[in-house]
Amino acid sequence: MSGVLIGTLCGTGAALAWATGFVVAKHGISIGFSPADLALHRFLWSGLLLMPLVLRDGIKDLGGVGWGRGVVVWILSGPAQALLAYTGFILVPLGHGTVIQPATAALCGIVLAAVMLHERPSGSRILGGAAITAGLVVFGFESLMTIGTHGIGGDLLFALAGAFWAMFGILLRTWNLSGMRVVAAVGALSVLVFAPLHGLLVGYDTIIRMGWAENLLQIVAQGLVAGVLPIFLFARVVTLLGAGRAATFPALVPGCALIIGYFALGNIPSIPQLIGLAIVLIGFRLTMK
Repeated sequence: MSGVLIGTLCGTGAALAWATGFVVAKHGISIGFSPADLALHRFLWSGLLLMPLVLRDGIKDLGGVGWGRGVVVWILSGPAQALLAYTGFILVPLGHGTVIQPATAALCGIVLAAVMLHERPSGSRILGGAAITAGLVVFGFESLMTIGTHGIGGDLLFALAGAFWAMFGILLRTWNLSGMRVVAAVGALSVLVFAPLHGLLVGYDTIIRMGWAENLLQIVAQGLVAGVLPIFLFARVVTLLGAGRAATFPALVPGCALIIGYFALGNIPSIPQLIGLAIVLIGFRLTMK
């Protein structure tokens, strides 16, 4: 099997894994899990799984990431970022979150790269950013017309989660940090800090009430499928296809999530959501030229 084919399969698998995490999170919110419960499942189990990496590389400097930088990336890509997204699912449909968060991450990434890394955006990337903005306006208009002002609030939560992720990506490049080391460090901090806080502030009553089947679904889908698996797959894509080609695969996440959501949850996206998705995908394609 050729390296290109293997890389393509790995990239598609990573996109499907991320999309699965969105869909299962929406399901969890719908049946009564709190955003904090889902964030616990998302980071506790992957943190325990990857803790040996942190211990191997030295807990003194948080597995080579450093405690100061570790706290920053933990805020931007850990439970705080997840809480924003999961809370958004309380307020708006699946299609909004699966498109708005990655779209805002791409848009903010262009702006932050220009401001912080002094990268001059090409004409194609500027047009792509404009298209993404237009697509996001479509989602905002639907929220205002069909959901109400709280729908706009949900969209803004996803947009803020996307902005957090964009800043996280910029700092990875600025600090030249290994993606796997960062994931392990974020997991370790989640085990050491977030898990105890969850017990003190939220408790485990809801988790216990949901039963083992629903909790196991979240553990597997959030902690493993969407948490650890895509990191390994995406790193493989970068090795086989290069960073430029690898950057195209996250653009598959919104479409994959809507398809999975349709078959798994019976979620049918509205016409405005499909229009907004199409415009955003055009923007993705332009930004990646």
